[in-house]
Amino acid sequence: MRRTAAALVAVVALLSAPLGPAVGYADDRASRAPEGVAGEAERALALAEEALAGDADGDPPAGHVGHDQPEATIALRDLFRSLPQLEGAERRRAERMLARPTEGAQDPYGDGYRARSVKTCNGRICVHRVKRTRDRATAAWARRTLTTVDRVWSQQVGKMGYRRPLRDGRRGGNAKFDVYLADVGDQGLFGYCAPELTKPGNRRLASGYCVLDNDFARSQYAAKPVHSLRVTAAHEFFHAVQFAYDYLEDPWLMEATATWMEERFADAVNDNRRYLPQGQVARPDIPLDYFDRSGTSQYGNWAFVEHLTQRFGTGFVRKVWREAGNGPGDGRAWSTRALEAALPRSAPFARTYLGFLAANVVPARSYPEGKHWPSPRLAYDGSLGRNQGVESDQGFRVRHLAGYVFRVRPARTLDDRRWQLRVRVDGPARKTGPRATVVRRTASGALRRTSVALDGNGDGVVTVPFNRRQTSRVWVVVANTSTRFDCRGKYVTGYSCGGRSRDDDRRYAVTFRTTRSG
Repeated sequence: MRRTAAALVAVVALLSAPLGPAVGYADDRASRAPEGVAGEAERALALAEEALAGDADGDPPAGHVGHDQPEATIALRDLFRSLPQLEGAERRRAERMLARPTEGAQDPYGDGYRARSVKTCNGRICVHRVKRTRDRATAAWARRTLTTVDRVWSQQVGKMGYRRPLRDGRRGGNAKFDVYLADVGDQGLFGYCAPELTKPGNRRLASGYCVLDNDFARSQYAAKPVHSLRVTAAHEFFHAVQFAYDYLEDPWLMEATATWMEERFADAVNDNRRYLPQGQVARPDIPLDYFDRSGTSQYGNWAFVEHLTQRFGTGFVRKVWREAGNGPGDGRAWSTRALEAALPRSAPFARTYLGFLAANVVPARSYPEGKHWPSPRLAYDGSLGRNQGVESDQGFRVRHLAGYVFRVRPARTLDDRRWQLRVRVDGPARKTGPRATVVRRTASGALRRTSVALDGNGDGVVTVPFNRRQTSRVWVVVANTSTRFDCRGKYVTGYSCGGRSRDDDRRYAVTFRTTRSG
């Protein structure tokens, strides 16, 4: 079911339509495993098969790879978790998908080698390839891949201080981390990592291996091969690092932080900008923690991670993973709780999240590369003259960890400094997480932010200058910052802890009207 916002009724004619449904946004809050654990395992098998099936008619068109294929790493992660619940033919299908390419010559999904492999190694990594069949890779590309992954390791583990991937015993021929080169572009993928062995005594920590494309051909990826290699290596290796903290962590956090890691290693490539139109920078109405198996909103939310690190430093993400991890001394928290625990007391989550939505109204002023980022989709965009206003009709509903943005400009008739904009927010009870703020761009271009203090009932009023001499435009941002979830395992969802928000679809109403002081 698609989500819609209630129409806005204005005292003056609206100049734009209200925010409509999220295109392609599936509401899966109440989806359940049809037959308990076994049903969930069968669903995991089906999703993994879909993720690895690729394009049955041949190579995906240029620029298509990775845009709408189901996410392979998470699909294989879920399949690995579900393996004990599968039996017979289904178990064998799952094991073939989870097998390394060197073990999967009969793999119907195309990532199993059909020729003898060779490997190129250094002190901690081995890159495997074949010299013939469609998976063939040159020795030069194998060396380049090895060098790239090794540099990623040096940055993420050495410089940034993350844990190294867990050792896999002697799988792959030795105890080194293994990367396999295969034509996964034919399956619509850049690459993936799969968990393989859980750590004795801790079933939430796992070793794994990665598969990357064998040449990242421009014809498949519409980019320089070395650029595609760099961002993919940074992203996928970080999944292997995540497995050493908690391979079962909420997938939105896994993907948002892995995509953010691309920016740390390959800042000049900027491939991750392609996902911003589906993330909260452009679509604040889609929950931050929503994991879209066939879409890209979770990738686009690397911008949230970027916002956090701009405020609290690059090491903040490592702190989040320590709170989310399940190793000795870790916090063992699910994603949103880990974020809350990692934040300083002076910056509680609700205020920080609202600040993120507010920063996105003018990305060029909020991020180093923000001039290349999209602007948020608006619930209302218009101008107001003397004694005019806009009010919501019976309110609108806001999902958890989501918000709406309204923009209004003073008409030319408002040339007297005494004209102001009175903003009223009628939200739900304070305990459900309502927040609101007003961002004003002055006539000189400066940005001024004014919080709307909401009382226990979620209601508040604020007044800001609103005339052509002092103001060029005003944004009103309302948010549902609730992090309260039912995590008791009843629901199979794409949200935090796989659970259901206790404060979804809370009703809000917003009114703005021009008034004259004095």
